[in-house]
Amino acid sequence: MKLKLISCEILYREMCALVARSQNQVDVEFLPKGLHDLGSSKMVEQLQRTVDAVDPSQYSAILLGYALCGTGLVGLKAPAIPLVLPRAHDCITLFLGSKERYLEYFHTNPGVYFRTTGWIERGENLVQLTGHVSIHEQLGGNLGYDGLVAKYGEENARYIWDQLGDYTRYYQQLTFIETGVEPNASFEQSAREEANRRGWSFDKLTGNLSLLERLVEGQWDEADFLVVPPGSRIAARYDEKIIEAEP
Repeated sequence: MKLKLISCEILYREMCALVARSQNQVDVEFLPKGLHDLGSSKMVEQLQRTVDAVDPSQYSAILLGYALCGTGLVGLKAPAIPLVLPRAHDCITLFLGSKERYLEYFHTNPGVYFRTTGWIERGENLVQLTGHVSIHEQLGGNLGYDGLVAKYGEENARYIWDQLGDYTRYYQQLTFIETGVEPNASFEQSAREEANRRGWSFDKLTGNLSLLERLVEGQWDEADFLVVPPGSRIAARYDEKIIEAEP
């Protein structure tokens, strides 16, 4: 098959490695991680423009190197060819291989913050989707302090920043996910040094790229992937399926 992959740049090294080994012809387009900082509606708008720019006569399907990302994909519509994406709340699932493994680790390691090659190279100031983030986003904590002042005024902005702006206070541990694409030990060392600076404990976890591998290989079982038919759009679910297609 000839496939088009649209992916967040946080997955850059991992996706490049998988695409290079794929039996399919996969054309890749990476989008900046800053899309997450725009808010859900603007993120969907940008993704929709990118999806709509794909020539449907050239590909069998459009793959999305994204998770649900809060509500950052809700409403995204498939064009004349299907959209395919993993069933995942956020990208940590993509690095660990399954939503079940992510939940198991998260439940036994509360207050954990993750790092990967992409998060270290490209993810500065990007809030990860754990625990408090829905409130954080609703209040606009991802705007930064100056953005909060502009939106809420100086006094309110100071209160919000004190309560939610310094999101790192919710974390106690930094876990580096080693996915096998690291050229040397520099990424792990960077994660260890960050944990030390913040006064957090450190852990290293072996990643699993099987979910992303199946995405680019075209092995889209219904349990782990959503195939959105042409004309339908992505909707959120509040169960283990996470996402669904709706007309």
